[in-house]
Amino acid sequence: MNPADIVNHLGGRRLEAEAVRILNEIPGVEVIREARRDAERPDLVLRAGGRRTHVVVEVKNRANTATAWQLVRYASSLRARPLLLIAGETTAEARRILANHGIGLVDGLGNAHVELPGILLHLQAELKPGSNRRTAPPTRLRGKAGIAALALLLQPNREWRVQDLAAEAHVAAGLAHRVLTRLETDGVVRAEGKGKNRVRRVTNAAALLDLWTEESNEETSRIFGYALAQTPQQLVRTLGERLKKASIDYAFTGPAAGALVAPFITAVPVVDLYVTEQVAKQDLLTATEVEEVPDGQNIIFHQGRNDAALAFADKADNVWIVNRFRLYADLRRDPRRGREQAEHLRREVIGF
Repeated sequence: MNPADIVNHLGGRRLEAEAVRILNEIPGVEVIREARRDAERPDLVLRAGGRRTHVVVEVKNRANTATAWQLVRYASSLRARPLLLIAGETTAEARRILANHGIGLVDGLGNAHVELPGILLHLQAELKPGSNRRTAPPTRLRGKAGIAALALLLQPNREWRVQDLAAEAHVAAGLAHRVLTRLETDGVVRAEGKGKNRVRRVTNAAALLDLWTEESNEETSRIFGYALAQTPQQLVRTLGERLKKASIDYAFTGPAAGALVAPFITAVPVVDLYVTEQVAKQDLLTATEVEEVPDGQNIIFHQGRNDAALAFADKADNVWIVNRFRLYADLRRDPRRGREQAEHLRREVIGF
């Protein structure tokens, strides 16, 4: 566990006290503190239905996906003793990972999930509109920082120096250093050597992908359009040809792109694609022969800052598509059965 993540004594005690209060309010549950020989913080014994369950407690300021995967690994070493995380803040994806691996959670935002013999508790916080509670780390993996993280994902077995990452991702060395430092703190990158020989290695590509997916949601402007086509596949080919002819950088995403690299049984009602922010809307519509419509669209053009979504684009069936990690993230956010297709892509194409 990374010491930088552990809360100070006062904050930790307050979080523990709040967690104990919540657990004690469960009907039929009694909470007993039990000193841990090798740590200052006590573990808990929960008594319910005539059974005693010894729970190992970990306290964190904030838990994201990388923290969650660290706890999953730690839990596997506890010889079947359940693990309970008490945290100031947790992200939604971290809570999903913890729940899927049987790790209990109580956080300062009001979320709780504890599933033990005789105990079932699930609470979901409702943040008030305008809440200024901090939910993002200092170096969020989006924009140019997200491109640097993508470079690591695309070559997870490489030894990385700061200047190598900066050159690969076309970002400033200072930003590359901040990204690597952030990922070291989260335990998904490890530093080796000193001075000029200092390099970093990705130690957990799956956790890095989950962390990047959680934070990489790029804000885009959207143009809704319609064009005649017999099939979505024909529409993709036609758009690709017209954009190439007009020298407009683009990359398809969503189910239309997923169907090109990892075919999945799903409809493609709308073709999504990113286009460079440098092209004006009217020039784009003219080049693609697409009609802008307020509804009933079968095309959505996305334009984002710094063209981050176009970084490391791949080619499939003679058209450009976003890289496999961007495609995975976009599919997970697609309400049209996207999560199923995303997991299919992860198994068949990404592999971790």
